[in-house]
This record gives sequence, C-alpha cells and structure tokens, in this order.
Amino acid sequence: MVDYLIVGCGLAGISFAEIALNNGKTIFVLDDDSQNSSKIAGGLYNPVILKRFSEVWKAKEQLELMVDFYDTIEKKIACKVDFKTPILRKFFSIEEQNNWFSASDKIALTPFLSTQLISKKYESIDSPYGYGEVLETGYVDTSLLLNKYREYLKSNNLFLKDKFDYKALQVESSYISYKDIQAKHIIFAEGFGLHSNPYFNDLPLDGTKGELFIIKAPELSLDVIVNTSVFILPLGNDLFKIGATYNWKDKTDLPTEEGKLELIERIKEIITCDFEIISHFAGVRPTVKDRRPLLGTHAEYNSIHILNGLGTRGVMLGPAMAKALFEFIELKKPLDIEVDIKRFYKKIKK
Repeated sequence: MVDYLIVGCGLAGISFAEIALNNGKTIFVLDDDSQNSSKIAGGLYNPVILKRFSEVWKAKEQLELMVDFYDTIEKKIACKVDFKTPILRKFFSIEEQNNWFSASDKIALTPFLSTQLISKKYESIDSPYGYGEVLETGYVDTSLLLNKYREYLKSNNLFLKDKFDYKALQVESSYISYKDIQAKHIIFAEGFGLHSNPYFNDLPLDGTKGELFIIKAPELSLDVIVNTSVFILPLGNDLFKIGATYNWKDKTDLPTEEGKLELIERIKEIITCDFEIISHFAGVRPTVKDRRPLLGTHAEYNSIHILNGLGTRGVMLGPAMAKALFEFIELKKPLDIEVDIKRFYKKIKK
C-alpha cells in the first residue's frame, strides 16, 4: 500500500508528488497525456497582475516556497528548469509611466516594482517611453520539467501511463483500491479533465483556452522577458516563446486560425522585424471564476481529495497549494477558505 495515488502528472500532480516525497511519503502517479496545458504553458512567474497593477494573491509566500521547491527538483532530476529572468513592461505613453510609479508606491507592490525607468534599447523593438522592471520574476521550462520529472518517477517505478477508470475505484473505510493499487489517499490533479470525474465534476471548473507560438526572429535581440499585450520570452538560438491568448468559449486544445491571427497582430505591435512561426500550441487552462484553486476532500469519502484550478499561474501556485493540501490531510491544518472547495458547496446548498 502507498500513501498517495496521484491522478495527473501536470504542475499540480508533480507539485503534490514532490511535497509528499520530501515528507517521507510513498506515492504512485497515473497520467494518460490527455491534458497538455502544463506542458505548453508560458511558465512565467510574476508577482504582479500588470493589467490592473495589483499583487498576485499571496505572491510573497508563494515565491518564498517556490525558490526552494524548484531548487530541490533541479537537483533530483539533474537538470535546470527555473530561469530567473527580469520581466519588463513596455510603456506606450507618459501616462503609463505615471501609472507604474503610482503603483510602485502601494505597500503590497513596492517590493516587486522597480522605480528605475529602463531606457535600454533592444534591437527591433521601438520603445520611446522605456520599460518598467518587475522584480523576483522568471520562468520555469514546464515542458522540460514535466518530461524529466516523469522520467524520474518511471526510473523509480512510481509512474504508469494509463487512462484512469473511475468505475475501477473502490473506496474502503481507511483506504482506496484501484485495480492492483492500494493507497491511503487518492489525489485528483487532472486539470481540465476534472469534468469527467464523478467525484468532483459538480465543481465550477471553467477552463480558459490559451494559444502560444514559438517564433524565429534573428533580428530580435533580448535577454529579458518583455510583457505587454503578450509576453516575449527568449529561448536562445533566435527562438522566442510568444503568448498567450484567452478564449472562454472554445474548450479544445487545437490551435485555431483566430488565435494565430490574434498573436500575429499583437507581435507586430511590439517588434519591427520579420519573424517565422516555428510552432503553434494550444491548451485549456483549468480556471475558476473566482480565480482561486480548488483544494479539499470529498464530502463523503475522507480518502478522496482534489488539487486543481491552478489557472494561469501554475508554476507559482503549484508548490504552495500542494503543501497546503498535504498539511490539511496529514496535520489537519485548515485550508484557507478562499481555496477550500467547501466555498462552493455552501453556495450550492443555499
């Protein structure tokens, strides 16, 4: 018998697996590759919502935990996945500059918004009003992380690629059985796949489709991430990741012509050089209308739990939410009401 059977090997599943292993627990992970939002994600971590100049929910705590979390993983998989890189917000007017400096005076944002105007000229970007720098930023190469961590799990016989059959799950008084696996607890971390889960599909997981490019632009020279209506993330060798779109209606993971045209238009608003589209990706982010994750235990079964709804900020939220759920299960430490799934069941009952 293992302590935890984890269904899903995206950012949520990996985060819980790592927290459990680091606390001396035994795990087994199942995934069928049906969800790809973690794999194709931009992977940026940024403590500021630049559209509204507001702090990301509990950003400070998430960043503090994240640093050690990915450092530990990098040692375990012998591969670098966390790249600390400045994020620059391009200004389009004097008014935008003024808004930036006003925001930097807010107590919550002061640690994260530099008051030094960046006037450096980057090749093929016209920036007469300069940039503002967000501090404590970077990106996680999510595709590399997921592939390497899965290899690590496989090498230790802790992973099986298989579609989860909910009918095969048997719930006993103090454990669960799934085919030939017995576990004290099962963690569902399926992302948008939650809609097929009979134990939690009454939760309001919405899903927001995002599309991204990898482009080649030899005349574009960047050593920072530029963020405006889209982000431009340098990957090396004249390659750049560009994203992302937001579509609340389409729930497929297929790239669209509409998304392609939107990204091209936005790229041309920022850079002045020619570029070639190398790859076009799409995925459905597991989002919730109140912009908070879904954590908790099933109302009837104490051994069935959920970790979902990480949305667009999975690399930041994943470690912190996995830790919160683990401590809730193991130490009976109460969940923050803002992420506890009980917040929705109370509304449903009313």
